[in-house]
Amino acid sequence: MAFPPRPNRGAFNPRFKKEQQQEHRTNHMIRVPEVRLVGDNVEVGIYPTAEALKMAQAQALDLVEISPTANPPVCKVIDYNKFLYDEKKKKKELKAKSKTSEVKEIRFTPNTDDHDFEFKSKHAEKFLQEGNKVKAHVQFKGRAIMFKERGELLLLKFADRLKEVGALEGMPKLEGKKMQIMLAPKAKSKKKAE
Repeated sequence: MAFPPRPNRGAFNPRFKKEQQQEHRTNHMIRVPEVRLVGDNVEVGIYPTAEALKMAQAQALDLVEISPTANPPVCKVIDYNKFLYDEKKKKKELKAKSKTSEVKEIRFTPNTDDHDFEFKSKHAEKFLQEGNKVKAHVQFKGRAIMFKERGELLLLKFADRLKEVGALEGMPKLEGKKMQIMLAPKAKSKKKAE
């Protein structure tokens, strides 16, 4: 049994698709009577769009609308693909520089022994050097809440152990059955100055 042909729900129009995907209007997509032309290889000024387009074509470059909201819109005569590549590169560099810091958690009990303390301190030191914050807390279970002072001393000893790489953001606070402190990484420029 043969199926009837499928109805054509919009023929593929490459020009239309390209217009939808581009984030800047280029060349013939710019449909305003005049534009302000800026750039290295042109004389800055206001030109009719057709003339600006001819100038771009004479240099084998594209006319790219940089600021569409200006009056008249600002355009540049540049290689559009190179422009997109540079924009992408700038965004990538900004993203790499603006690394978001995480909060790493270190957990103790009031009876944490010296070996565990050193082991956890080394991990916290590594976290702080990577630019992350460290939240350390002592968990009191059952009647261990009677040893609040021991937990506070442990957290202060922990903060003192990490004073080279981390700054204490506040004194230990008891919230329910948890006593905690927060350590922020010290700025690297300050570390070099010391």
